Amino acid sequence: MSAVIQGSGTMVRPMPNRERRKEPLRACVQSALDLYFMDLDGHKADGVYDMVVGQVEHAMLESVMQHTRSNQTRAAEVLGINRSTLRKKLKLYGLL
Repeated sequence: MSAVIQGSGTMVRPMPNRERRKEPLRACVQSALDLYFMDLDGHKADGVYDMVVGQVEHAMLESVMQHTRSNQTRAAEVLGINRSTLRKKLKLYGLL
């Protein structure tokens, strides 16, 4: 699923299809990492933990903020984190 840029210059993500994945999120991440290591083609891997956590966290924050219609209090509740922690993470990923 990729983002689409509208004529106004705003980025809109298409709605996910309603098909349910048979594999859990963990399996999807593992599959993506397997492809990542294959694509390295012998080159050294560095900072994989931070890369994966950053990518997953960014996507999760975007989805939760969309789900809560940018209501930070509700988003913090959904995520199970403090609102100030949420704001810090939103700033980190340029979502605020």
